[in-house]
This record gives sequence, C-alpha cells and structure tokens, in this order.
Amino acid sequence: MSAANGWGPVERDACNGKQAAGDGTPISLGGTTYAKGLGVHAPSEIVYHLGGRAKRLTARVGIDDFSAGQSAAGGVRARVSGDGVQLFDSGTLTAAGGPKSVDVDVTGVQILRLVVQDANGNGSYDHTSWAEALVRV
Repeated sequence: MSAANGWGPVERDACNGKQAAGDGTPISLGGTTYAKGLGVHAPSEIVYHLGGRAKRLTARVGIDDFSAGQSAAGGVRARVSGDGVQLFDSGTLTAAGGPKSVDVDVTGVQILRLVVQDANGNGSYDHTSWAEALVRV
C-alpha cells in the first residue's frame, strides 16, 4: 500500500542505496547473503494489505553488513504490527548483536506494517534488511 524510507528508495532484494532503486548491494546479514528481501534506512514504514488471507510472516531482520562495514555505530528497532496490534518487537538491533528471526501469526490480518526506527539517536549506519521476508498463505 505504501513505503516510506529515511532516505533513498526501499530496495527490493538489495540493501537500501542512496540513488535510484536497484543501486544497493546484495542483502547480507551477519555474513550470510540473501537473494530476497527488503532494504531500508531508518526511519521506515512499509504497509501491506493482506486482506485476511495470510497465515505467517517470517524474516531475518537486522543491520545490513553494508552498513556494519562502514561503522559499528548503527542501532535500530524493528517492529511488525497487524491491524494496529504489535506482533513483533526486535528490541535494539546492532551489527555486533546480529539479526533476529521474525516468525509471527498474521491470520486474519488486513493491514500489515513493517517499521524500522533509529534506536540510538544518531540516525547513521542504520541500513536495515528484512531478509527472506515471506508472507505465507
């Protein structure tokens, strides 16, 4: 339904870049490269209409290796909500702490939101990836 991003485009299958869509590096979290997913820069919000037809959302979310390679100063918080109800909260994510797994029940959810916010007040090095983000029907 919508995609808002701190700067640059929301990238499909790549880390968020500074220029046009498609200029980001491959999604990589903790040294593992993923073929699919979303790359964003905090703050971001991606909204999907599921129409109550989905069952589960799964993903790995964390500071992308691209950002971690620039500096260890990044810190974000990733949240998932369905119809206004919080389904997942990562707590603070850093490159050193690695990514977290997301596996939430979205049965009956109409509107799904994936939100990434700055978690340490500096707004830098906050490239975040939702690797292998899949909605199962």
